[in-house]
Amino acid sequence: MHHLLTYHYTADYLERRGAYRNAHIAKAWQAQAQGLLVLAGAAGEPPDRAVYVFDAPSAAPIEAFVKDDPYYLNGLVARYEIQPWTTVVGKDAKTPIHPT
Repeated sequence: MHHLLTYHYTADYLERRGAYRNAHIAKAWQAQAQGLLVLAGAAGEPPDRAVYVFDAPSAAPIEAFVKDDPYYLNGLVARYEIQPWTTVVGKDAKTPIHPT
């Protein structure tokens, strides 16, 4: 099942991220290599959040990802949300629905 993880960054995120960015990106690529993370990136201009698409059977491995993420551990994430995402259109949709 797909899940969306949304990070809501702190107001000083851009000023503070440099010290943790490489470790954060490495963790994301590791999750991608394991088949857990599908896509991820910052959103907004300037960025004030990030959106991640996970392919996981439950929220548990996503919670583990967050709790070990350098951005979360060092206070750059003000809050986060994990939501199940029912994907219905696209080649990678988990529950495709086609018009009749």
